[in-house]
Amino acid sequence: MIFGKTLTTLAAAAAIAAAAAVSVVAAAFALFAVLAPHLSAAGAAAVVAAVAALIVGLAGLLAARKVEEKAQPVAQLDGLFFAEKAIEMVKARPILTVGAGLAAGIIAFRNPALAAIVAKALLDVGKPPPR
Repeated sequence: MIFGKTLTTLAAAAAIAAAAAVSVVAAAFALFAVLAPHLSAAGAAAVVAAVAALIVGLAGLLAARKVEEKAQPVAQLDGLFFAEKAIEMVKARPILTVGAGLAAGIIAFRNPALAAIVAKALLDVGKPPPR
């Protein structure tokens, strides 16, 4: 029951992250289309790349500033700890989450045994190891 709800929540978060990524790409194409008649194609592409670099740089500075401002104590590990952290990460950094999800999907597609081991490890968090 909890596992199903967690998977549903993660699927919804992945869909939101994918929508955010599509929006970013569409905005980049729109900026290129607006600039292409005024500049050459190479110039418009350079401006789009510069805008993207500026946004990423500002996001990095803001993230570094937040990390410095609040140092969180180490949380207790429980069964829902990883799911809560995943949802927080999706809300805070949707583009990074899309990249991580794509990387995890590619790894799982190429090596299903590794994906099964990781899933088993996440599900057995509360159980003590055998002696």
